[in-house]
Amino acid sequence: MDVEHGFYRPVDVQDHAHYIVAFFVLVIGTVGVTGNALVMYAFSCNKKLRTPPNYFIMNLAISDFLMAITQSPIFFVNSLYKGWIFGETGCKMYAFCGTATFGRPKDAPASSLRWSGSTHWPGASHLCLGWSSYIPEGLMTSCTWDYVTSTPANKSYTLMLCCFVFFIPLGIISYCYLCMFLAIRHASRDVEMLGSQVRKSTLIQQQSIKTEWKLAKIAFVVIIVFVLSWSPYACVTLIAWAG
Repeated sequence: MDVEHGFYRPVDVQDHAHYIVAFFVLVIGTVGVTGNALVMYAFSCNKKLRTPPNYFIMNLAISDFLMAITQSPIFFVNSLYKGWIFGETGCKMYAFCGTATFGRPKDAPASSLRWSGSTHWPGASHLCLGWSSYIPEGLMTSCTWDYVTSTPANKSYTLMLCCFVFFIPLGIISYCYLCMFLAIRHASRDVEMLGSQVRKSTLIQQQSIKTEWKLAKIAFVVIIVFVLSWSPYACVTLIAWAG
């Protein structure tokens, strides 16, 4: 920890603030690691769970597990010590894991998700090569990319990150979800029109449509959670970017 050489500036807050943060990080981290590990274990052991809707849940579980296991323990320890204790190299590694797991495919239609993840991994790597930098943030107990210091490199990276990892993927995901919703609704109407003509095949189609609706509902919930979780962070970074 190199405070004297300007690695970070300590924040003047009361000790209990750090301990409260540590408590919530411990609870959230424990639940995140344990819960997602159980989901992955159940998915790997039970072949009946390997359905298209559950693949989205599994994908989300892997991403959340990696986020929790790489971020929560270090965040918790730093909160107990009331500052970053793992040095500048540790800050870079911690923030790299955080930004990389954030960019993992975790949202909805698979094509846009793979694209979102592929754009974020190089972005995280570029930070290590000198485009922007990693610094402690908040109470100086966690690290992320430098969206506070007003330099051309930091501003360009922050803008790239917000656009290519949040706004553009969100737009693609929303468009894909809208198309999926319209397609399922159109198929439902066709099945209703054929209901009196072909009874057996209609029942099979109705069951298929019910499955598609379940998948659509899961995708919709994940999109909403994604927006609610990351919109405040995106807004804060854009406010800092605008100066």
